[in-house]
Amino acid sequence: MKRSGADLAVYALEQLGITRTFGIPGVHNTELYDALDRSQKITPFLVTHELCAAFIADGISRTSSEIGTIVIVPGAGTTHAMSGICEAHLDGVPMLVISGGIRRDSGRAFQLHDIDQRRLLEPVTKRYVLVERHDQVVPAIFTAFEAAVSGVPGPAFVEIPVEIQMFRGEVDDLPEYPKGAAPPEPDDEAVEQAAMLLAAAKRPGIYVGWGAVDAVRHTIALAETLGAPVATTLQGLSAFPASHPLHTGVGFGPSAVPAAREAFSDCDCLLAAGVRFSELATGSYGLPVPKNLIHVDIDESVFDRNYPARVKVTGDATQVLSMLVDRLTLQELSRDTQGLTGSIARAKEKHSAQWLEHTSEARVSPGHFFENLRRSLPPDAFMVVDDGKHTFLAAELFPVLEARRFISPTDFNSMGYCIPASIGVKMTHPETDVVAIVGDGAFMMTCMELITAAQHGVGVAVFVFHDGELGQISQFQQIPLNRKTCTVLGDLNVAGVAAATGCAFLPMETTADIEAVSDEALATARAGRPVIVDVRIDYTRKTCMTKGVVKTNLARFPLAEKARFIGRAAKRHIGKAQSD
Repeated sequence: MKRSGADLAVYALEQLGITRTFGIPGVHNTELYDALDRSQKITPFLVTHELCAAFIADGISRTSSEIGTIVIVPGAGTTHAMSGICEAHLDGVPMLVISGGIRRDSGRAFQLHDIDQRRLLEPVTKRYVLVERHDQVVPAIFTAFEAAVSGVPGPAFVEIPVEIQMFRGEVDDLPEYPKGAAPPEPDDEAVEQAAMLLAAAKRPGIYVGWGAVDAVRHTIALAETLGAPVATTLQGLSAFPASHPLHTGVGFGPSAVPAAREAFSDCDCLLAAGVRFSELATGSYGLPVPKNLIHVDIDESVFDRNYPARVKVTGDATQVLSMLVDRLTLQELSRDTQGLTGSIARAKEKHSAQWLEHTSEARVSPGHFFENLRRSLPPDAFMVVDDGKHTFLAAELFPVLEARRFISPTDFNSMGYCIPASIGVKMTHPETDVVAIVGDGAFMMTCMELITAAQHGVGVAVFVFHDGELGQISQFQQIPLNRKTCTVLGDLNVAGVAAATGCAFLPMETTADIEAVSDEALATARAGRPVIVDVRIDYTRKTCMTKGVVKTNLARFPLAEKARFIGRAAKRHIGKAQSD
């Protein structure tokens, strides 16, 4: 039978259960979009920029069972989407990218959008496939999907040239998608070694990341069995509920909150699951990891890269942690956690009180803002953040209660993520509150995508932390350099953005406005209208992450350079004070 490549591609997407695609049509994918328009199962959505399409897809993949899928043109469409593709690549998020391709049958050179996509994409995708015949279309998409969701998840890319999309070709059949193989079983001996090490430890600790986000039940059981405190990575913030008395916060080194630093201060055995010990997660590699490290990850290439492991277990975190629970339960361990949980609670209460005491009359206090937001939202609400100072404030001050309810750009750390990702999350969870927290610098990058939310009735509540600067980098400049080079923004009219995109707008000027404005914003979003809140945030109090990273990095400087940096900072700050 004969089928066009565009029809075959849409058939394959339907087989995979995909219900939405995001992108922009152009001369190299017009036939794909026409076939999507005819589909009874898939709705194609127009976006304002392919970067936003990729971030929307990322948000869908992180929070739902559907793989985020984008349909783009080659060349400029691909390079525009690259930041989102790279974010998915480094953060381990599945994504399916379907691209048109230049004509291969014309014999002509210097075609529109003509670049070597293979060379561009192979380093940042799990699979790149160029379709050369009609009978390859369906298998190529199935193969790409399998690559995207298996092992360490990531993006996969399929390029379909224009002539294959347009013209009909012979195919033998229309196969159904065959489910992939189950992941390999973890090594039983390695799991047993890990269990013995944990059972023998006097002060074990647990550190979980995004790779263990679906293993919450087993992590709780392990923590309670071992009497162990639990810390998370930033990306894996939702891998352990903040409401649990053994939860301590993000990390446990100099960049962590006091509860975590104290609880892990004499940790003699660390179980790390679904983590890579990356720069952001470790506060610039400042974690005091003990010699008895048990490292669990589905990707064995992460072992011993930054911290040497005593025991290494390759496997899916959910499966490995379940096996550890079974073995440790048989040990009948009995550990009193009352003292530990009491000290964690007291440290958290003291830290929270310090933030609440830090109240600005002229601006919005972060401590009061996040306390009110947590009180106003149900446990299953989603929080989406961007890259910036607001990210570390949210991680430090907003308790996340359920798995996959907090998402952020992490290892690629791309600004502009929050707005489109929050749209993707809300589209797949229309009955659940979705709150976006974004700095004004990141907001300016992708804010126009909110027109997509307004057009389709996607009720996200966007809180723009507005300080007129690239806050995190501005602070990193100010501390040692006493200067703010290229980090002061223009005068952003947030109300104007709301008017331009069809969103509701609310100003939040001071701490006194928090409760009433937040309530109205959430009510507006729940009614199906996106809303932008202009939050005049007070950034004068530094987060633990900011202070810890500066301290950790300065400690590594050679002595002469450390003296030079400290001397320069002192000279500039003293000089400015005298001139003032």
